[in-house]
Amino acid sequence: MSSKHRHIIAATLLLVALVSGCAVGPNFHRPAPPAINGYTAEPLTAMTSTINVAGGGEQRFVTGMDIPKQWWALFKSPPLNTLIEKSLETNPTIDAAKAALRQARENVLAQRGSYYPAVQAGYAASRTKDSGTISPVLASGAEPYTLHTAQVSVGFAPDVFGGNRRQVESLTAQADFQRFQLEATYLTLTSNVVAAAIQEASLRAQVSSTLSIIKIETEMLDQLHQQFKVGYAAGLDVAAQEAALAQVQQTLPPLQKQLAQDRDFLVALAGRFPDKELEEKFELAALSLPQELPVSLPSKLVEQRPDVRAAEELMHSASAQVGVAVAAMLPNITLSANLGSTATAIDQLFTTGTGFWSVAGDLTQPIFQGGTLLHRKRAAEAGLDQAEAEYRNTVIAAFQNVADTLHAIQSDADALKAAVAFQQAAKRSLDLAQKQFEVGYVNYLSLLSAEQAYHQAVINLVQAQTNRFADTAALFMALGGGWWNGSDDTSLSTTSEVSGRR
Repeated sequence: MSSKHRHIIAATLLLVALVSGCAVGPNFHRPAPPAINGYTAEPLTAMTSTINVAGGGEQRFVTGMDIPKQWWALFKSPPLNTLIEKSLETNPTIDAAKAALRQARENVLAQRGSYYPAVQAGYAASRTKDSGTISPVLASGAEPYTLHTAQVSVGFAPDVFGGNRRQVESLTAQADFQRFQLEATYLTLTSNVVAAAIQEASLRAQVSSTLSIIKIETEMLDQLHQQFKVGYAAGLDVAAQEAALAQVQQTLPPLQKQLAQDRDFLVALAGRFPDKELEEKFELAALSLPQELPVSLPSKLVEQRPDVRAAEELMHSASAQVGVAVAAMLPNITLSANLGSTATAIDQLFTTGTGFWSVAGDLTQPIFQGGTLLHRKRAAEAGLDQAEAEYRNTVIAAFQNVADTLHAIQSDADALKAAVAFQQAAKRSLDLAQKQFEVGYVNYLSLLSAEQAYHQAVINLVQAQTNRFADTAALFMALGGGWWNGSDDTSLSTTSEVSGRR
């Protein structure tokens, strides 16, 4: 082995030893989960009330119950399952989130390239004539002359203080942030489809109920017209019924508009243009209310919520950036080496006497930068403080989201029970008022009041049914949606042994 090769090997071993040092800056530690035992000040009831109507089934809270990835299947609606599958395949927000994740992962791999020496090969040829007043460049004194140079250059900046490792750590955390953003995109999309499907079912029920009420009001108006002709009804009663019918008819177009717009929203979620109609349609009676509702342990919620995990990774990235800023204030070492050959003829390259080599080292210590490096370090520390505060805020909002949903579910069952009682009482009152009006026992104002009460009771019932389904779906979303039970590549961590995680 030649002497120059031994020098290169020795330098390489020295570099390996140097880069094994510790990285400056804070080591990231995952925040501990909040030390709380529940989501509400008062204990949850073991189960909700029940009523024999669509959406009126009993629901039980199960502490620690896991959430399936395809949680929407618990509603037992084949059209809903089909539509979500279509949306996951064609919605462009999924493609955008996947592309952002791929970009972040490639940035990590690109930064990791700085761990290794940069090796370049070069060749240069020149034809030169020098001034006659200087010594000839070539030993032969030939003028003009041609030079051919072929060389290999090696450059390396050993990561003595871990600045590059911290940069890789920061980019790795950003890649993990994008991974959780992708999971959040999946969760948001599926939750939006479920919510829009439930809303469509609600609107269809309200439209159907309104049409039924319009039919009742129309039949009553026909009866009043007949009674008016024979003198049993006053013109004022006929006019009042016409106004009541028109009032109910006025509520129909807004419901139809909302239904059409909700269908447009579902079409967009499925990644289609609005001129393409969906085959799937949704009715409240075709939806099944999940009987067992998961209540994740508070210590698990921070691991399950994609937004919380994403905020944690932003905090991790900001922590690593402090190390990057600190390393920039410390000495920087660069090493370089060249090995090659120069000859006046290309066929003489790499022959005896034409070779050359050089090894160089450079040590640079910043002394005065006008405060730039100091303020960059302080800015990085402020960025870490900001990320920590935003993380805490995200956690608080997540717990509030779960608490709000649990309170809503507990109230929804009671509200539905009351709505059913109101609707049944209003229907009995209307039937009785109609019979008594026909025989003259009550005046028309009493009948009109009963009609209006029944109309409101029917709409209230539909909305109460809708709330049970909607808030149940909201609970699954608030708890994270079960993404951790997936098996696709989005569940693979990008964290490596160089991420600096503790």
